Amino acid sequence: MNRKKSIETIDSYDGYWDVLVIGGGATGLGCALDAASRGYKTLLVEQHDFAKGTSSRSTKLVHGGVRYLQQGNISLVLEALHERGLLMQNAPHLVQNQAFIVPNYEWWDGPFYGVGLKVYDLLAGRLGLGPSKWLSKAETLKRIPTLEPDQLRGGVIYYDGQFDDARLAVNLAQSIEDADGVPVNYMQVTGLTYSGKMIDGVTLKDTIDGGKRQVRARVVVNATGIFTDDILRMDQPAATPIITHSQGVHLVLDKRFLKGNTAIMVPQTEDGRVLFAVPWHDRVLVGTTDTPVDRASLEPRPLEEEIAFILKHAAQYMLEDPTREDILCVFAGLRPLVGEGEGKKTAAISRDHHLAVSQSGLVTITGGKWTTYRKMAEDTINQAALIAGLPESECRTRKLRIHGWLKNMNPEDPLCAYGSDAVFIRRIIDADPSMGEKLHDRLPYVKAEVVWAVRHEMALTLEDVLARRTRSLILDAAASMEAAAAAANLMARVLGLGSHWCQLQVSEFKRVAGGYLPDGCG
Repeated sequence: MNRKKSIETIDSYDGYWDVLVIGGGATGLGCALDAASRGYKTLLVEQHDFAKGTSSRSTKLVHGGVRYLQQGNISLVLEALHERGLLMQNAPHLVQNQAFIVPNYEWWDGPFYGVGLKVYDLLAGRLGLGPSKWLSKAETLKRIPTLEPDQLRGGVIYYDGQFDDARLAVNLAQSIEDADGVPVNYMQVTGLTYSGKMIDGVTLKDTIDGGKRQVRARVVVNATGIFTDDILRMDQPAATPIITHSQGVHLVLDKRFLKGNTAIMVPQTEDGRVLFAVPWHDRVLVGTTDTPVDRASLEPRPLEEEIAFILKHAAQYMLEDPTREDILCVFAGLRPLVGEGEGKKTAAISRDHHLAVSQSGLVTITGGKWTTYRKMAEDTINQAALIAGLPESECRTRKLRIHGWLKNMNPEDPLCAYGSDAVFIRRIIDADPSMGEKLHDRLPYVKAEVVWAVRHEMALTLEDVLARRTRSLILDAAASMEAAAAAANLMARVLGLGSHWCQLQVSEFKRVAGGYLPDGCG
């Protein structure tokens, strides 16, 4: 996947694209892959980097949603459980089975949650990952030895999926190219163009070199997540906003706080949310919050009260109480909730997706969640094909292997997330053994991964590499800042750039990364 090649394809094509997708997060990538795999000539443009926003800031779970079951949204749970099963089949190198325990500290917790999770099992059907069951106190502590034992009665174990969100986004972009579509990052939509009263394309600005261009399309899909309303206002300046923004914050802690491979799920916190403590990349991910915010931002900042909320609840379930000093990273993401629940807490607003078509033919898809991205895309391209009058073509993504597909990957392999591409990274190391050296002692990544990201994964900035191609920023923000200069020098060698570029990149990355440390929150 090469950006220069994508730009050349855009500039050399004079005709109409069948489908033009705005937005390179989970939903937009899913839409572009669905369209390209059907044989439609497809272009995807993203104003920053793939999954820069919400799609790289999730709880890293592919799940049906126990909370939605509690809310009675059976249809969403059914759909999500089905999609969870398909995603595990289509991207086995990125999605793994994860055991969860609901710890019981009251006598009625076990029967209550045990029955609920049996329903969850039944809804999953043949795509289930394993039966839930009640565990004794001893069995619970054997699986999670760092769980608070005082007044613990036992637990209920169940199974869901876990994944690496940003890595899946990169693989989806690669899959779009594999299907002859064109994905390009750092390409901002500055306006919509019209033929009569109908949209027939967009104007673009390359945010890397400032270049401007115009492209034509038979249908334009607005899949911009938290920025959905901005595109809607390009089409209709007086459009009523449809997005309610909700901020979710996660803390990353050392593995000692959750020993073993089993996650904790707390089904009810003070604000009505589920709280997770999940082992992920040899760290512990704890979250999340649900805080209404007024505006969209590419770099939302955690609030002090959100950090305090998570630490307080984590301390109730962990034998060692985590403190601010134990936080390796704190990150925030904004959920694009469809604001049809005015007056409700954001935690109570539906996570169903919302699909609409404007009078000028703009197709807008928003809401939903990572787990259901494929189904959202299928629904969207079905509608877009009708609007554009495209030849009928069935959806192919239910059984489409995502780039990197490889079964039986060893989850302990540090290159597991690359799937079938891991062999090429090892070849880089074979050709130059220094490429096998770690970027930093506290990070699992090696120099060859930086080279690979620049050559084949359209990484253009230091942040692209340290935040999303590798997850260095999320795993240990301080360590990623310490590794920044070495990573920038590697990138510059591949890109043919000089020391001034390195200095600018390191400075900008450290500015952004500072917001991922507790002292940098807003």
